[in-house]
Amino acid sequence: MSSVLHATRSEIQVFLTAVMFYTRIPCPKWVDHSEEYLNQATRYFPLIGGWVGLASGMVFWLSTFLLPGPVGVVLSMICSILMTGALHEDGFADVCDGFGGGWTKAKILAIMKDSVVGAYGVIGMVLILLLKFLLLSELAGIFSVQLVVMVLICAHSISRLGAVLMVYSMKYARENEDGKAKPVAKGISLPSLIVATLFGTAPLFLLDNYWFFLTIVPIVLTKTYLSYYFKKWIGGYTGDCLGATQQTCEIIFYLSLLILWKFI
Repeated sequence: MSSVLHATRSEIQVFLTAVMFYTRIPCPKWVDHSEEYLNQATRYFPLIGGWVGLASGMVFWLSTFLLPGPVGVVLSMICSILMTGALHEDGFADVCDGFGGGWTKAKILAIMKDSVVGAYGVIGMVLILLLKFLLLSELAGIFSVQLVVMVLICAHSISRLGAVLMVYSMKYARENEDGKAKPVAKGISLPSLIVATLFGTAPLFLLDNYWFFLTIVPIVLTKTYLSYYFKKWIGGYTGDCLGATQQTCEIIFYLSLLILWKFI
């Protein structure tokens, strides 16, 4: 009995560690930054994404009672950014700067570690946020409000699964293992990957159209290409690469939905 209680408490701490690491949601003081728990917390990354998507969806839904749809879209985007502390957006900007301005592994890694955002990062962030706004506005124009909420839950869940797949299939690029991804630099186990996959894909059932499960294909292809690209230039992934992967997969998910909707 005591072993079951210990295992339950340990799993709760792993989950709360994921909440603490991937969001700005307050956690109990007894939850610390244990490297062991942080490494295991990766399996909850897509589940945390679902929470972020749900909160963003609720903001969009509530805004529709008082405000125009595009305003609700912007507010939902702000909500997701506030909940995560712009963790993934920051990673995307750093990747734009690093791979845009660096020509060697050492230079790319050094640029990505620099806290100063350069021209590539600013341009990249402006374009991806603009594209996200346009895609969500288009989806809000053809889907019901309730379905848009479900779309946001799915998008934030499955896009984070893309990052988890990268952790599982690649090695950490920084030899001294410093940086944002140090806690997950050791990778994850197959059982944890299965759990993350369930959390990442299960929300697709909310869309009530099994054709939308085809969006998994472009997500996997996007992750595969980014893995190839990162491995080619820096030999693996960094925390910034994971953030960029999440942001890119989220955009690909919205694009895929629009294309599928046109043909089904």
